[in-house]
Amino acid sequence: MSKVLIVEDEESIAEIEKDYLELSGFSVVIEKDGTVGMAKALGEDFDIIILDLMLPGSDGFEICKRVREVKNTPIILVSAKKEDIDKIRGLGLGADDYITKPFSPSELVARVKAHLSRYDRLVSTSKSDNEIVEIRGIKVDKTARRVFVNGEERVFTTKEFDLLTFLAQNPNRVYTKDELFREIWDMESIGDIATVTVHIKKIREKIEFDTSKPQYIETIWGVGYRFKV
Repeated sequence: MSKVLIVEDEESIAEIEKDYLELSGFSVVIEKDGTVGMAKALGEDFDIIILDLMLPGSDGFEICKRVREVKNTPIILVSAKKEDIDKIRGLGLGADDYITKPFSPSELVARVKAHLSRYDRLVSTSKSDNEIVEIRGIKVDKTARRVFVNGEERVFTTKEFDLLTFLAQNPNRVYTKDELFREIWDMESIGDIATVTVHIKKIREKIEFDTSKPQYIETIWGVGYRFKV
């Protein structure tokens, strides 16, 4: 069940919106104060936010701005103001839609459904895209298993790729050779940690400008290796 946050200080309007949305299968939370509504929008997960502009405490513009800085949750602004400047400002702050009062509750429900459907499609498309790890000129395409250094593709063996990817996904953490061997080769090192050393050397030859002064994979003497960010 999709969860909707309504931030609206006019109780009669908020209740009508709530009734229509609940009849359409949504779970609805109402907040009348802008400051409280902003805290709830930032602190909890909602599928869509319906936001009045004129509110006690923080106004709708400020809430929209703050939410959009950290979340992609669809936002529909609601206002009695008909001036284009308010609509332009609201959309410029990242709102997805703008409805002028008075409006039909059924129109609001239709817009909520449309925005949720669109957001679901975008999220689905994003999930199907290749998973990329990109750090300081190194681009690791995990899905296609390809590595690019400053735009130029380099060829890696399976274990070289797995080792580079693991280190790049866990930057600034020091791993011992034993830990890396267990992680990449999925077994105890059994005294064969030289395998890790050899693979690190091969990786450096492909990504470092000067292997004698590595900028990416650092040796932490007496401990192991670290991917530096």
